[in-house]
Amino acid sequence: MLNTLKTRKKDEGFTIIEVLIVLAIAGLILLIVFLAVPALQRNSRNTQRKNDANHLAGLIGEWESNNSGTAFSASALTAAENGENFGIITKPTAVTTATTAVSSATAPAADTVVVYVNATCNGSVPAYSASARAIAVVYGLEGATTSGCISAS
Repeated sequence: MLNTLKTRKKDEGFTIIEVLIVLAIAGLILLIVFLAVPALQRNSRNTQRKNDANHLAGLIGEWESNNSGTAFSASALTAAENGENFGIITKPTAVTTATTAVSSATAPAADTVVVYVNATCNGSVPAYSASARAIAVVYGLEGATTSGCISAS
C-alpha cells in the first residue's frame, strides 16, 4: 500500500517540460496576434479612405447635378473651401486640386485626397482626358507606395 501511494504521488502534477511547452505555444500565439493586428488596423483605415473618396466622388456628381450640369472645376472646390456648401459637406483641408498636371501625378500621402479635373482613372493613377466632365479622385493609402483612384464623372 505504501508503494502505491508513492507511485500515485509521482504521477500527479505537470513536469517543467510540459509547462515550458505550453508557455512556448502561448507565446507563439501572442506573437502572431501582435503581428497581425497592426496590418488589420491599417487595412481598416485604408478601407475608410476608399469609402471617403467614393463619398467625395458622389458629392462631385451631386454638385454637378445641382448646378445645372456645370462641369466641376477647381473654382468649385475653392468656393466650398470658403464656406459654401459642397453637397452635404464643406471642403476637407486635405483635399487639393490639380487640373492638367496629371502626367506628373504621384501617389498622395495617406489622409490626402487630390481631385484631378480633366482626368480619368487608369488603374490606380489618373490619366489626362479631354472631357471637361472627367474627374478623378485620387487618395493615398497607408503603408503602400500606390494610391487609389476613383472616376467621379
